[in-house]
Formats: sequence, structure tokens, C-alpha cells
Amino acid sequence: MIYWQLFLSFLQVGMFSVGGGYAAMPLIQSQVVEQHPWLTMQEFTDLITIAEMTPGPIAVNAATFVGLRIASFPGAVIATLGCITPALVFVSLLAYIYRMYKDISLLQNVLACLRPVVVALILGAGLSILLLVLFNGAPAAPANVDWIGAASFAVAFVLLRRFKWNPILTMCLCGAAGLVLHLAIC
Repeated sequence: MIYWQLFLSFLQVGMFSVGGGYAAMPLIQSQVVEQHPWLTMQEFTDLITIAEMTPGPIAVNAATFVGLRIASFPGAVIATLGCITPALVFVSLLAYIYRMYKDISLLQNVLACLRPVVVALILGAGLSILLLVLFNGAPAAPANVDWIGAASFAVAFVLLRRFKWNPILTMCLCGAAGLVLHLAIC
């Protein structure tokens, strides 16, 4: 039964995460935190962090992680297959259709209409995670702010956007600085 639930949950993620991994985050959250309480919100945030840091698509990494945690190695394989099956079918079908009809304006209009929706999904997921990081799941109040998390966010944002730093270097430096600051405070 758990294998079927894992497969169906990540099949839904794979089917409806138009726009890639960031757009999949709210769908994954809905499946693994809200519908099936396989993870807490804090564990979900850790999952996204790990999925972001490891090579490969975020949704596939998340499926593998959740499947492994819930039902060991077979669960990881089944959740991953559930996540990639729609992409295999859809991409094959869309590649065929796109090759046949790429010059038709209706197709271009449909693709143009999907772009803002994808941006909204990404923004929503990003804001949810940012609020969780800044307020540690507590109500949003100035007294509950995680100042180390806020500083890490601000420094990383400036380094990545303004100075065009390497994202891997930025993650490593912010992670090391956060670890040192948390150890110094505790």
C-alpha cells in the first residue's frame, strides 16, 4: 500500500510540476507534508535544501529522498519512477507535436500564457521557504526572526545577483558562516 501511495503522490508531482523543480516545491509540500504526513515542515525544508545541493532535478531528488525515508530502497525506486514517468511520456509526445506544429501561432500563445503561472509557482514556493527560514516556523513577528538566516539570505542574494558569484561557493561560504555563528551563539 505504501508503495502505491508513493508512486501516485510523485506521479502527481511529475504530472503537474510545469516549469521544473522550483515549481514542483509546492506540489511536493502538499503531498509529503499536508496530504500524507510523511515529513514535518522543517524536514521538508531540509529536504529541499538537500535536493537543491545534490546533482539532478529537485523533484527527482525529493522523490528519491522521501521514498528512501518512507519505504527504504524499493520506496526510493518507486517514488522516483512515479516522478519521472509523466515527463517521459509528456516530453516524447510534446517533442513530436512541437516538431510538427512549431510554426503555428496558437502553440506559441499557449506557451506564452504558461510563463506567468510558472513564475507565480516559483515565487510562492520561495516565499514559503523564506518565511520558514526567517521565522523558524513561528508566527511572523520581529521577536521570532532568525537573524543568522536573514543575514545569510541577504549576503547570498547580494553575492549572487550583484557580484555574480559562483552559487556553489556562495552556498559553501554561507553554510560555513552559519555553522560558525550558530556554534558561537549556542
